[in-house]
Amino acid sequence: MDVADRVAKTFGMTDEAWQRHANPWSVWTRFAAIPLMLLAVWSRTWIGWWSLLPIGAVFAWLFVNPRAFPPVREPRSWAARGIYGERAWVQNRDLVPPDHRKVLRLLVTLGVIGFGMILWGLIALEVWPIVFGTTVVVVAQLWRIDRFGWLWERHQAHRS
Repeated sequence: MDVADRVAKTFGMTDEAWQRHANPWSVWTRFAAIPLMLLAVWSRTWIGWWSLLPIGAVFAWLFVNPRAFPPVREPRSWAARGIYGERAWVQNRDLVPPDHRKVLRLLVTLGVIGFGMILWGLIALEVWPIVFGTTVVVVAQLWRIDRFGWLWERHQAHRS
């Protein structure tokens, strides 16, 4: 079991949860949670340990989010195709051609670098690494969703 499998299991990603997570509202509200989490962590400078409340609220939302919206049975939107593609990838890694595995590894690497910059900025209370790191994370994640959408379309074409 690799990291993606463990994350899916940790979040209780059943078939129904994946279909609900494919709802564009689920995808876009998870992106909206990024600045909320940054603000919640930064708030430690204003409210001290009370910052754990908004941090906990954002974590709770990220856990509830994949189940909070109506399921998408037919992935027509860009976001829904991307989530369906991610689900297919989690279930069968062989669906991704080798050249696309390299791109996915690059995107994960960029995401980790961006996340590291965010952490640095939050620890040092520096805005520029937070903004730069967040930009890198968001661009990498959007590109990743796009690649998974391509994977879903390719997977469906081969099934027909």
